[in-house]
Amino acid sequence: MVANYGSFLDVESKEGKIHRCVARRNLGVVVCGDRVIWRENHRGNGVVERFLERRTLLSRPDSCGRIKPVAANIDRIIVVTAPSPGINDDLIDHYLVAAEHTGITPLLLINKMDLLSEQELVDLKRRLSGYPKIGYQMIFASTKKQRGLDDLLSVIRGKNSVFSGESGVGKSSLINALLPGINARVAELSQASGKGVHTTTTARLYRLPQGGGVIDSPGVREFGLGKMSLAEIARGFVEFRRFDGQCRFRDCTHRTEPQCAVLAAVEREEIDRRRLESYYRMVSELP
Repeated sequence: MVANYGSFLDVESKEGKIHRCVARRNLGVVVCGDRVIWRENHRGNGVVERFLERRTLLSRPDSCGRIKPVAANIDRIIVVTAPSPGINDDLIDHYLVAAEHTGITPLLLINKMDLLSEQELVDLKRRLSGYPKIGYQMIFASTKKQRGLDDLLSVIRGKNSVFSGESGVGKSSLINALLPGINARVAELSQASGKGVHTTTTARLYRLPQGGGVIDSPGVREFGLGKMSLAEIARGFVEFRRFDGQCRFRDCTHRTEPQCAVLAAVEREEIDRRRLESYYRMVSELP
């Protein structure tokens, strides 16, 4: 399934043709990347009867706190951020924890590097240097200067990936650069607020000529973790894992407990203090 427009779905056949379909009643939520069983009618459209078991599923809470699936059967989450509207460290970390929780490999893509001076780029790379140190691949890109796109393509070729991040960071522009002519809608930043304008209102899957596909998802300014427990959030911080079982208390929250191995590692600068503070902000969101 390549797109869900609410009242109808776009389904791609094995031959690569797109068919406009409706979903059978009580089917449940079908999302981009779902593999579906559908029945064609005489007009070439059809009815989606059911969707097959999902290999992976990326979800997030909606404004009412209900868990909403975003994309299915994906191999990579491309977490896109940019100097404009601004690098959102907490949003990055939320995505990384979600990726660890779902078993989907994340990649950090810093877009619009053409907006930075050489010194600003050096400073930004230094600021974000902790991510590669804990195993996360990071690519700096610019669609205007055609930089980083070959590196990105080498990573996503043959995979199903979802582009996620705030509005205005250039997700649709990246897809346009990778797939010239598909005319994904692109928005300019609001001159008044500097915030991204929401133009991608529904996720859509685009096929790559090299194999695999990319999903352009609507921009978000927050990415909640739903009903994830404190222990699950801590597990999503990969650099904490090497200290598993070393804290004095088995249910250590890594906040104020004595003989906490994680806090000791922060003091030794083996764990980035900024990431620990990000963890604190996440657990403060728990009900």
